[in-house]
Amino acid sequence: MKFFHAMALCLGLLTSAAWAQAPVTAIDGLDVARYQGKWFQIAFIPNKFQATCVADTTATYTPLPSGRIEVLNRCRTSAGSFTEALGEARFARTDGRQASAKLQVRFAPAWLSWFDSVWGNYWVMALDTDYQWALVGEPSRNFLWLLSRAPTLDAALQERILTTAVAQGYNREQIKQSPITPQ
Repeated sequence: MKFFHAMALCLGLLTSAAWAQAPVTAIDGLDVARYQGKWFQIAFIPNKFQATCVADTTATYTPLPSGRIEVLNRCRTSAGSFTEALGEARFARTDGRQASAKLQVRFAPAWLSWFDSVWGNYWVMALDTDYQWALVGEPSRNFLWLLSRAPTLDAALQERILTTAVAQGYNREQIKQSPITPQ
């Protein structure tokens, strides 16, 4: 009987180890001066705070004198108008030092910024060497954005980039294409 219990325990440990995922990783370096500017959302995992967005989602990053980054998210609603959210990003601290591509973003009022819970993780997981596209996610794998400097991205390139997300444990079936209104 002990043998069966030991086998069950070993099988349980092997099964849980097989399902364990490696942590999400960020790139080694982020040049804020090159990252600043307007980015178009190409693909994403739908989330509650973007529920009113139906098309033309963008994010604009502007460095601030404080060393933080202003974040302006904008999208078209079903009524055809645009809605915006203004926030701020800061570099996360890892092991007591500033992480180079792990940021935290908040859209709550500045007076709430001392609450850690108002800051969400924003990790640059993959980045084009010319800063033409970026893959952004976070450790829980609940949020993901594929961003591009242009409103569209070659489909084959997009799939290669999203393969990076899948390799880091994201579910490909959760990732949706972002609609763009034809010009």
